[in-house]
Amino acid sequence: MPKYEHVFLARQDLAQNQVDQLAEDVTKLIEGVGGKVAKTETWGLRSIAYRIAKNRKAHYVLIEFEAPGDLIAEIERQWSINEDVIRYLTVRVDAFESGPSVVMRKGERDRRDRGDRNDRGERGDRPARGPRPERDAA
Repeated sequence: MPKYEHVFLARQDLAQNQVDQLAEDVTKLIEGVGGKVAKTETWGLRSIAYRIAKNRKAHYVLIEFEAPGDLIAEIERQWSINEDVIRYLTVRVDAFESGPSVVMRKGERDRRDRGDRNDRGERGDRPARGPRPERDAA
């Protein structure tokens, strides 16, 4: 069976359990036709590049699965009817990535790179400010 990666964006005003229910609905649809879900990742509420249907943010969900090709048309038909899903994309892949997706690894790397700095945007070690010659000369 072919392998697919499917990403959908859900409206920003949905609760996390509603987004999880949308992912569960797709999973049931895939398993109902004999497919197999390899991985489901919820990327969380993220900013989108441009406003879509009055939304500036969206809940992102990735689903990797194996299923017959005609199922893709049914999934996309369901999403086009559902008003909670604002965008979706399905891509056929040769093999699934092992481990977390690139988006999840980027989040881990960012947290690791921040180290002991706080979330307020501290710049880390900066040289101490000394006297300024132009101010002291006047």
